[in-house]
Amino acid sequence: MSKALLKRDREKPPYLRYAFFNPYNLSLLGGAMAATLATGHWWVGLFAFAAEAIWMLFAPDSRLLQKLWFDKVWLAEQAERRRKRQAEKFNALPDVEKARALALRQLQRRIQKLAEDNPSFTVELLREDVNKLEDLVEDFLDLATTCVRYEEHLAQMDIEAVERDLRRFQAQVDTLPVGDERRSVAQKNLQVLLQRKDRWKELRRNLQTARGQMDLMENTFRLLADEIVTMKSPTELGDRLDQMREGVEAVRQTARETERLLTAVERT
Repeated sequence: MSKALLKRDREKPPYLRYAFFNPYNLSLLGGAMAATLATGHWWVGLFAFAAEAIWMLFAPDSRLLQKLWFDKVWLAEQAERRRKRQAEKFNALPDVEKARALALRQLQRRIQKLAEDNPSFTVELLREDVNKLEDLVEDFLDLATTCVRYEEHLAQMDIEAVERDLRRFQAQVDTLPVGDERRSVAQKNLQVLLQRKDRWKELRRNLQTARGQMDLMENTFRLLADEIVTMKSPTELGDRLDQMREGVEAVRQTARETERLLTAVERT
């Protein structure tokens, strides 16, 4: 599994924060302090602080509280953050990409419904795979955003003009005598233009890879919708989803290098 996926798996809920910053704990603590100030009985505040210390010592590590309370808060927070993040990415896409993302979302919901109807899938394993499906939808939005950025840069790069300049400067290098300053300048121009052409090729190649990964995700979602009714083991679904995520991460790694190339292109 990739480093990025492992990092996400290692992310832990902030149990300490949940134990302290919740309405019940803050209300009880605030009420005890108010009672202390109102009555002047310092032992009320002392008792409250002692109880709070015991609560903070044991509550964050309580498996029961984690299962019944803290984990639910964590999941709700994660879901809300993801919803906002996905909405921002979706709204920034052009209409064509939005339509593809919506179609994938519909396939996701169909797969989830079919998985719920499959008696071979337990609730616990299904929940894990549903999260993977949601992650893949967000990955699709990331790839779409990356492709749009690539296409915008390719549209700005006039490769035909670069080719014309290459031929012009190459002719100068071929005809001008060695030692001529104009020949030296032409050679430097050739080097820069060849670098721009190489970056254009790399950007185009990475765009094709990213688009291919998007197509693969769509086709795999369709295949899963066809096959999931007859799947005998939930590991079949999980393995397919893991393979897709690894493929996306490979494209994402390439995209990071391409961002460096885009920065260089913008400066030329």
